[in-house]
Amino acid sequence: MRTGPVPVLLLAAAAAAAGAAAGGTAYAADGPTAALGTPTAVGPAFQYLGTDDRPHGIDSPKGCVEALGGGGRAVTNKTGKSVALYREPGCVGTPVEVLAPGAVKPVPRYFSSARFSAGS
Repeated sequence: MRTGPVPVLLLAAAAAAAGAAAGGTAYAADGPTAALGTPTAVGPAFQYLGTDDRPHGIDSPKGCVEALGGGGRAVTNKTGKSVALYREPGCVGTPVEVLAPGAVKPVPRYFSSARFSAGS
């Protein structure tokens, strides 16, 4: 499996195919812009492909955030913060994965919440 921009393109392609609409602070990724290869594609700072096979994103993440649709595939952390992914809602228990700021990678385990560090 390739790392790097592949998960981002996967999220972008899924968003374009799904035609998902934005709503609230967690919303579908901006696929059409990213799919065109725009280096500074507009979209949420934290993106993941949910177990519902839809791209999701969280803009300006702070503290503990629920992962709508459940995560467990590709994750893109364009924030300046580290993020711990938890299986249980409410960021309870031991993290199943911790991602560094700027990380783009597949996440093979299911998560239902994410806690963002207090960094920039």
